[in-house]
Amino acid sequence: MKLIIAVVKPFKLDEVREALTALGVTGMTVTEVKGFGRQKGQTEIYRGAEYTTNMVPKVKIEVAVTDALAARAVETIQQAAHTGAIGDGKIFVVELAQAVRIRTGETNETAL
Repeated sequence: MKLIIAVVKPFKLDEVREALTALGVTGMTVTEVKGFGRQKGQTEIYRGAEYTTNMVPKVKIEVAVTDALAARAVETIQQAAHTGAIGDGKIFVVELAQAVRIRTGETNETAL
């Protein structure tokens, strides 16, 4: 099993969710986060005044998938989140040792 963590632009969340659902992913966790990468922040205008923020709002998506589905899920996220502009985000894939469904006690791939 793999845990896929994707940090993407907030307006891309619905596209990523729909694409993963079509792929057969049955659940995900989404968190609003802030951070920066190569872009080092952004300049915004608020009430006519320009200011610079060093943290950019993003959305972190966490999805647990089987090993067989992992590569396709990563490709799907990449395609759905792509804009071609700086700050599109990152995808991390981590080995997942165990999963347990609390309600039924199912474990590992059956719990996903």
